[in-house]
Amino acid sequence: MARAETVNFPSVAVGQVAAGPAISASVYRPAGSGPFPAVIVMHTCGGVDTLTDKWGKRLASWGYFAIVPDSFGPRGLSNVCKGGFSPRERVADVAGALDYLATRPDVIKGKVAAVGMSHGGALAVWSVQRGFNLGAHGLRGAVGIYPACNDKQNNIALPLLILSGEKDDWTPAAPCQALQATGAPQLEVVVYPGASHGFDNDQVMQRTVQCNKGNCHIAYDAKADQDATNRTKAFLERVLR
Repeated sequence: MARAETVNFPSVAVGQVAAGPAISASVYRPAGSGPFPAVIVMHTCGGVDTLTDKWGKRLASWGYFAIVPDSFGPRGLSNVCKGGFSPRERVADVAGALDYLATRPDVIKGKVAAVGMSHGGALAVWSVQRGFNLGAHGLRGAVGIYPACNDKQNNIALPLLILSGEKDDWTPAAPCQALQATGAPQLEVVVYPGASHGFDNDQVMQRTVQCNKGNCHIAYDAKADQDATNRTKAFLERVLR
């Protein structure tokens, strides 16, 4: 069973992104003395919730030291699903988490990956861009789950796995597939037939929400969730073990 604790660390300016406020984070530590490879879990536009808890516990059960930074609370935000705060600004929080993890004796230095969903998924895509050079901070790759992609994210420097839903009307798969079409050798994009946004969130079976595009649809998909879990596990094994 993962042992949870709360830690704090500074956000770190990186590239053209300024440092944010001091960040608080939840930690899920596997049993044993370690040291362990680590995974940064990056929350959706709704903030830290049951989905990040699910992923934190899952990763700890796989033997990873999982850390879930709260990018919103320290900034006085709670929900940015209608827009107003770019995932790109959170790269400073990832840099801070990487530098913090490098100080922990129970984490293997330089063996860190990131997994993010939705807003955090877009952050995953930003985190592997060459201009931020997060590899120098210890990042070895990232998984973006139903992220928003755009053509400015076309300089991928680290292994990146993107998992998208075919019927996602919030963060469509097509822009991510377009990144793959540029021939980025370290990018893999998987699109799940019939899956919508939030396909890994079993706490939200199906609903319509207000988003930056108006009305967007969320629906859990057990088959996509299981495959995404398996692919994420295999990806982490490849880049961290």
